[in-house]
Amino acid sequence: MTRGVESRKVERWMFRESIKKMAAYVPGEQPRPGQRVIKLNTNENPYPPSPRVRRAVAAAVSGTALRLYPAPRADEFVASAARLYSIPQKMIIAGNGSDELLAMIFRATLGAGDTVAYAVPTYSLYDTLALVQEARILHFPLGADFELPLEAIAQARAKLTIVCNPNSPSGTLTPARKIAALAKQLDDRLLVIDEAYVDFAEENALPLLKRHRNLVILRTLSKSYSLAGMRLGLCFAHPRAINALMKVKDSYNLSRVALAAGAEALKDSAWMRKNVEKVKRTRSVTEAALRKLGFVVTPSQANFVLARMPGKNMAPVTRGLRRAGILVRHFPTPLLRDALRISIGTPAEMKALFAALEPLIKQSTAKRRSPA
Repeated sequence: MTRGVESRKVERWMFRESIKKMAAYVPGEQPRPGQRVIKLNTNENPYPPSPRVRRAVAAAVSGTALRLYPAPRADEFVASAARLYSIPQKMIIAGNGSDELLAMIFRATLGAGDTVAYAVPTYSLYDTLALVQEARILHFPLGADFELPLEAIAQARAKLTIVCNPNSPSGTLTPARKIAALAKQLDDRLLVIDEAYVDFAEENALPLLKRHRNLVILRTLSKSYSLAGMRLGLCFAHPRAINALMKVKDSYNLSRVALAAGAEALKDSAWMRKNVEKVKRTRSVTEAALRKLGFVVTPSQANFVLARMPGKNMAPVTRGLRRAGILVRHFPTPLLRDALRISIGTPAEMKALFAALEPLIKQSTAKRRSPA
């Protein structure tokens, strides 16, 4: 066999055509090993998890426990969630972060040509998961103040509807009464409320769960509980939905270490609330400082803010911050090219951000005003 024939054989596409055509999800930049940066681009919590988590992890890796498989239904972790949220265990399933739970929901509900609906801009992983399933995506633009177009979404009656609440990247919250109205209108259609950031918000949708059998609510321990590295998520739903998701779940989707960490984190929700309050105070100061620099900032109910300068491409500012050792998120899309999404760090980290950001904004403004 000649080298040319060999090469052509190797290059033959062996996967589904839909996978070949789709773009992969692009996560936020992660620092290289040893690289020192202020990381304000992926919405991690700047404060450490509960000391109980550290003790639980140490205990989980000692002895011989790691040679055994973990509990397939994450019993201890789910039991902690049931006690904290007053939801029966049969209405809870645990995942490897809420991302895995989203993937399970897409896999269990959508086939080729089925419709999924959500407002945009929002969490871009939804697009990726839909394209994997070859589903038909219905995008509904958010209003001028990032208000959810509830009537249009309800009228679409998609097989699966998702509301990211608070929304990413805007940080805006749709009130629970509007979520309840949407669930009622969709009745026999699945409505997923992705509450990854809800611990930083004024209210949540969990109280609606028992009244709406089509409602599915997702939570993560990555943000408020400072456990992004553990990959822990929770899904709350009617038992029939939980049983369906169990059929598409990996057998042992969470490690013994993660399960021990998650169970103890939920037992110390007071620690989480203390850290959340610190983040919220810094968020308020950050919003005011950004507005003073000329940004348009929609009030956020998450652990990040979206700062916009209408008509201006913020990519050069993002690069300038990166050169200063500060990572923020910029989405190079027509909807968001004028925006920076900035995670809330410690007060010291935010002070460093503004020390680098202010001259960059002044420089870019001066360039715009200078004659051609």
